[in-house]
Amino acid sequence: MSTEIKDELQLEVQRRRNFAIISHPDAGKTTLTEKLLLYGGAIHEAGAVKVRRSQRHATSDWMAMEQQRGISITSTVLQFEYRNTQINLLDTPGHQDFSEDTYRTLAAADNAVMLEDAAKGLEPQTRKLFEVCKMRGLPIFTFINKMDRPGREPLELLDEIEQELGLQPYPVNWPIGMGDRFKGVFDRHKRQIHLFERTAHGSREAVDTVIDLGDPRIEDLLDQDLYYQLKEELELLDALGSDLDLEAVHGGKMTPVFFGSAMTNFGVQLFLDAFLEYSLKPGHHSSTIGDIPPDYPEFTGFVFKLQANMDPKHRDRVAFVRVCTGRFEKDMTVSHARTGKTVRLSRPQKLFAQDRESIDAAYPGDVIGLNNPGVFAIGDTIYNGQKLEYEGIPCFSPELFAYLKNPNPSKFKQFNKGITELREEGAIQIMYSQDDSKRDPILAAVGQLQFEVVQFRMQNEYGAETRLELLPYSVARWVAGGWEALNKAGRLFNTVTVKDSWGRPVLLFKNEWNCQQVQSEHPELDLRSSAPVVSGQQPK
Repeated sequence: MSTEIKDELQLEVQRRRNFAIISHPDAGKTTLTEKLLLYGGAIHEAGAVKVRRSQRHATSDWMAMEQQRGISITSTVLQFEYRNTQINLLDTPGHQDFSEDTYRTLAAADNAVMLEDAAKGLEPQTRKLFEVCKMRGLPIFTFINKMDRPGREPLELLDEIEQELGLQPYPVNWPIGMGDRFKGVFDRHKRQIHLFERTAHGSREAVDTVIDLGDPRIEDLLDQDLYYQLKEELELLDALGSDLDLEAVHGGKMTPVFFGSAMTNFGVQLFLDAFLEYSLKPGHHSSTIGDIPPDYPEFTGFVFKLQANMDPKHRDRVAFVRVCTGRFEKDMTVSHARTGKTVRLSRPQKLFAQDRESIDAAYPGDVIGLNNPGVFAIGDTIYNGQKLEYEGIPCFSPELFAYLKNPNPSKFKQFNKGITELREEGAIQIMYSQDDSKRDPILAAVGQLQFEVVQFRMQNEYGAETRLELLPYSVARWVAGGWEALNKAGRLFNTVTVKDSWGRPVLLFKNEWNCQQVQSEHPELDLRSSAPVVSGQQPK
């Protein structure tokens, strides 16, 4: 690699940031996403994209069912430039019944933003997603939202994060007032007060008055009681709190905390500026030949998501690829680690929700869309140069199970095609009974909504009507050692054995108690709540 190309690669890595937003439903994730795009110049008014977008629905929610129900179902990628930094925002579903799509998206992220509702604090789904971030060692940035509404005390919210998640919170800014009296935030590093004026529904950038702490104008701009309260709280924070430690942040031990209101734009730009300064740049990835740095000269990447029918007119299938190393170029030929074949990557796309545009080059940290005529599976590695394979993405333990039945025999081909493509896409886990007389696929979901999405898409995209038959199980465990280990254990009670898409044995239990009972009776069995990663083969 020439010095010139190496310098270009290092420069592009330095100016890239990549993050996913995790939150509970109704914490304001879609609103925050819109406002980050607004400040990034990707849209000129919240809810409206500059090009090819006349409807005012949320930019990141493109699927018909999402638009009908006003929720995010699939993860999308939103790429934009801000202050000479290329930002890849991985937008994840925020509804109650999130899916594995959320988990997989976190595999492509370098940082996570945890969004909290100031009135509710930590909620169940946020805790679940935090565990996935912790497992991956992602730095977590916390944005406490809806400060313009009545909420819990800021110190109480910080204490909850520390006590429940074991994360040390460091407030980068501090709120001035709350609810109707929320006037802005104090930037603790620059020792400046940012006072905001409300804009029309927060559709445009907030007007921001910046004054130094101690400036005599404060008395005219801020109620005396709020000013005294702010000074008292800052003294308490300075006395009790520790300094911001970026090493601890990057190690997932400390979380920088920001207060604001995405709806009214209070604190959004301050968060974005600080995030660019504190967040991790694209880093090393673990592979079969060791840890690979982003400035490794050859192009490599992995597939973390597949999506069918993003454009219903063309019935297309898109593979989302995280670029890990080197420089991606349009029309380049790469090796496909799983199949050993060479693949020409034509028509690569920059993704912006459903809108896409052709790109000529991409760098580590970027996410590109590739047309996928059945070539790629989730977790696939593509590379140039020395053969390598990145760590795969595991399946996570589903909690709901149901047979998916085809009530119309004349639609057999459409039904099978739909199941095959949705399985390859990873829209839902699919298992099969060991009983040959029961050929109906078993849907295995993390949440109820996944069932509805599959039925909706089977009908709308494949013309196949379906019927669900719920099964009375809530726990799934993979058997390490496969069929050989299971056969050695002999007869098992209070469980049923099915096989996953790779033909591996999975035990289904009615509840956790049944699972523990089988485990105590057969201690030699190694049962796993997530499936071993499969390399070198696609689902059967």
